[in-house]
Amino acid sequence: MPNTVVETARIDPDRIDEDHVHVVAAIVWASAAQKKFLIAQRPKGKHLEDYWELPGGKVEDGESARDALRRELDEEISIDVVAAEPFMRVYYRYPERNVLLDTWTIAEYRGAVQAREDQALAWVGIDELDGYRFPPADKPILDAITNSESAETPRRP
Repeated sequence: MPNTVVETARIDPDRIDEDHVHVVAAIVWASAAQKKFLIAQRPKGKHLEDYWELPGGKVEDGESARDALRRELDEEISIDVVAAEPFMRVYYRYPERNVLLDTWTIAEYRGAVQAREDQALAWVGIDELDGYRFPPADKPILDAITNSESAETPRRP
């Protein structure tokens, strides 16, 4: 992977270049007691393959971020988002592309998490993050999760 520097990340950017990929990502908590959230491994052949990330994907033309989040989480991990709240946005310039990472906390969902795209999934605690390799754009988000005292866990009917 090309050498990238985390300092190029902009949190909640007020200006974004036109040539960017808009991506939604979800913080899906396992339970209040466990204090673990879901990460997924990027598949072979994709940008940043084998890195771990929050589940989600690209926003399609004409689609809102919230709608993309619901669609992507159904397609990728088989859950139906009932309630989601914006967490933070990060704009990151990789040498090969610019990414706007729109992160949401999933406050409530239905269904059981399961990999639908043959990707590896893991429930991790904040103290386990050093054991996984994440894309540079995710670093400010993971730092915010680590430092957040208001992290919500999912409520299920």
